[in-house]
Amino acid sequence: MSRIRIGDWLLAGCLTALGVLLMVFMVVVDDAQMARDIAAGAAVHPVDSHSVWMVPLFAAATIPVLWWRRSVLAVTGVALVVMVLHDLLFGWVTRCGAGLPLVFTLTFLGALSYPRTRAWLAFGLNVLLCCAVLVVDSSAGPGALILAVPVALIVFGVGRAARQRSMLNRQLRSRDEELRQLRDERAALLVADDRARLSRQLDELLQERLDQLGRAAESADGLEPAGARQLLESIESDSRRTMDDMREIVGLLRGGEVDLSPAPSVAHLETLLALDSCLTVTGDPRSLPATVELSAYRIVEYLVGVLDGLEVAIRFDNDALEIRVNGAVGRGGEVRAAVTRARERARLLGGSVDVRVARGRARVVALLPVM
Repeated sequence: MSRIRIGDWLLAGCLTALGVLLMVFMVVVDDAQMARDIAAGAAVHPVDSHSVWMVPLFAAATIPVLWWRRSVLAVTGVALVVMVLHDLLFGWVTRCGAGLPLVFTLTFLGALSYPRTRAWLAFGLNVLLCCAVLVVDSSAGPGALILAVPVALIVFGVGRAARQRSMLNRQLRSRDEELRQLRDERAALLVADDRARLSRQLDELLQERLDQLGRAAESADGLEPAGARQLLESIESDSRRTMDDMREIVGLLRGGEVDLSPAPSVAHLETLLALDSCLTVTGDPRSLPATVELSAYRIVEYLVGVLDGLEVAIRFDNDALEIRVNGAVGRGGEVRAAVTRARERARLLGGSVDVRVARGRARVVALLPVM
């Protein structure tokens, strides 16, 4: 059930206040003044009643506007019944000053709230309400229907246009949300594809190196001690190289390329950044493990393509490498994809990536442990 909002109170309050003021005027109006107005053409009929009961009864037609969100048709029906009763009880009095704003308001709300068939039904009820307002109106008279009904039709058209625009906005928001989800899914697929590709490469590397080491170990049979020692040293060297290659590929899982030689590092960031970017290095610059160096490079590389005017700050701490990237956001979906890949890479090393976006700028902080 729709709740009454502040705007509903203001709308119903304004219509009710207008109606109450008009009815109070009808209670105190001088019949001689009305006669002069009729003679001058400002009115069409003398006032039939000065009853104070006109005030609360007319308010009964405007107060239900509070609940228009629940059913505009019901509110319009109540207003129509009350207005007909007002006509029957009090006859010729001025109602158009507050009655017509009520008609136009309900016409707009009906056009805004309902699909075509029910909207036209609401419009028909409002035409009847307009007739009830003007049929015994001492100021305008029934002749004003010639102008009031076309104005109500124009208001109805405005309400239908507002409904179409509102529906279009909702559809655009829904599609925008779907696009964001698709971008996130695409980023996840890219990460998964990188991981699968590099996992295959790791498996191939292991098979190749193990075969080489196995053949080398088999060839040790019958060798002199010096030759066997030299062969074992060679096997040890190859084993260490294999472990280094494995660490590098594991560091590349879920992001980056694998075919760069030599592997990029923090020292290559200055070359990576554009001319309008700024690089600052603080702390104790030193050589770090290859996986940390490569991951730091990749994290900045992911962000270079989606942020403009980059400010990159690298800080070498004793137990971590801190990367701060600050830049203008160009494409929201691509920024999310880049941060997702950067976060996956940092997580693989036991690190973290935090991002904040405010006033069109993104601030990314990555921490990579070096112990």
